[in-house]
Amino acid sequence: MGANTSSLTTDTLDKSEHSSNLNLGDIPENCIAQILSYLNPPDICKLARTNRTFRAASSADFIWVSKLPSNYHYLVGKLLVDDDRKRLCEKEMFAKLSRHVCFDGGNKEFWVEKMTGGVCVSVSSKSLMITGIDDRRYWNHIPSDESRFPTVAYLKQIWWVEVGGEVEFRFPAGAYTLAFKLRLGKVIKRNGRRICSTEDVHGWGVKPVELKATTAGCGQHIVSKHFLATTGDWEYHRVGEFIVNDSNTPTKVKFSLTQIDCTHTKGGLTIDSVVICPTNLAQDFKTLP
Repeated sequence: MGANTSSLTTDTLDKSEHSSNLNLGDIPENCIAQILSYLNPPDICKLARTNRTFRAASSADFIWVSKLPSNYHYLVGKLLVDDDRKRLCEKEMFAKLSRHVCFDGGNKEFWVEKMTGGVCVSVSSKSLMITGIDDRRYWNHIPSDESRFPTVAYLKQIWWVEVGGEVEFRFPAGAYTLAFKLRLGKVIKRNGRRICSTEDVHGWGVKPVELKATTAGCGQHIVSKHFLATTGDWEYHRVGEFIVNDSNTPTKVKFSLTQIDCTHTKGGLTIDSVVICPTNLAQDFKTLP
């Protein structure tokens, strides 16, 4: 009994001493990769900095295929030529797509949201068809360091407002929400400080603006009406939701903002862009990068 106890104690101590020398780097790389596949991309990247084994495991293609949109090869094709694309692993593709990728002459951009892998699209004011935009008495494209685009459209005063645009893009299947990013007021510098001037803001409380969106082919048509009241802050005015059923077919979305009651003038409106993102990300547009 005593001999067996002594032997058991010695074996236990030996194993305990051996196990105390184990570290994270001793875990098999394929096991680490399996664990990482359940995490979101930012957490995977944090753990990749832990040690060399974690860093190698984090580059496994199967991890990033599950994080990328289903049509990621199409998205990468809009970013890179074939030869460059072939040199990238899936982790590198995700990294490039999660940055804002410009297209249509730099007036539109798309990106993959890092936490969910959802695809978002933004259309600049420069890409919109705005009635009166060529007459500086009414509209101006003004520089902005608050926007992802170089300029925003600013309305000084006009009798009727007509703004339209469209985007054709191969969205992954799912539900998407479209919104106009607007502000009442214009940022100016005064005494070395940046302030939002509201001196041109008027006419928006009489009747609401009408926002519309339609999808070609699918026949989806959405309309919403909004009174513009908040001054000084950017607001996302939602038009509504549309559904994409086929990831392999481009979806053409047309949208508009109008207020054509000519009984009074309107002014002081700034248009930054139109944003389309998966509906599950539209709970708070302001959190989007």
